[in-house]
Amino acid sequence: MSAPDPRPVLVAVDGSAAADQALAWAAAEAHRGRRPLVIMTVYPWPVTGSPDTVEVGARLRMALRVRAEEVAERARRAVALPGLSVRVEVLEGDVVGLLREASGAAELLVLGSRGLGGFTGMLLGSTTVALAAHGRCPVVVVRHAADRGGLGPVVVGVECGGSDERALTYAFDHAAATGAAVVAAHAWSDTAIEAAVADGHVAVDWALWSREAERELATRLAPWRAEFPDVEVRPVVARTRPVDLLLDQAAGAALLVVGSRGRGGFAGLLLGSTSQAVIRHAPCPVVVVRPDER
Repeated sequence: MSAPDPRPVLVAVDGSAAADQALAWAAAEAHRGRRPLVIMTVYPWPVTGSPDTVEVGARLRMALRVRAEEVAERARRAVALPGLSVRVEVLEGDVVGLLREASGAAELLVLGSRGLGGFTGMLLGSTTVALAAHGRCPVVVVRHAADRGGLGPVVVGVECGGSDERALTYAFDHAAATGAAVVAAHAWSDTAIEAAVADGHVAVDWALWSREAERELATRLAPWRAEFPDVEVRPVVARTRPVDLLLDQAAGAALLVVGSRGRGGFAGLLLGSTSQAVIRHAPCPVVVVRPDER
């Protein structure tokens, strides 16, 4: 029996500079992993507020289609990597819904940080949150393209719970394939405890808590260390906010990998200020991995 075709890297484009960055990253990743690249653009239809006449509607719909096809074709021509299989898809309808559906057959969904048309304000509104939280494969947001020729590490946020298993697996798989090190970052600050200490209600031996956090992280990483003995692992434990630790460790990184939700400091990562800060300000592409993809 022949092996199944590899799942593609899917990249959304809209003609913006941010989408061009995402396209370059996605093409390089597909080429490295020997996977096909699918370039997709979605134009919204129907358009809210457009004149409700058949003639105007038909002209507008055709203009959107023509522009989307031009964007997709420019993107296809911009990809020039030997041996890379490239397919272009132009779709009409709901941007989030169609991309989410397409992600079910993809290895990765790659998005730019902000764009034009249906992707306007992607990092400020519901589009990225919806796709990162509900995409059916890991979602990569490319705000800054890392130097793919460098040796930057893969940084992964670890909250020492069951929900970060897929994020750890992704980080170690990618590091093993690229020869990168893994920086496993665990922040253990707890705002409730900090407040109780500050109010004088309890005395806490922070050194004891730090040692316990280091022990938990070592235990959590043990299965991946055993499975990937050739991958260098750098555990980092700090009493700080998760977003501060992640952004600090992401400096010079090839990737920053986070789970879509967790407990403790990483709880609700994609729903509040932590996720917004990570995706907006990380100096490298951010990979969001859901615990229950597909």
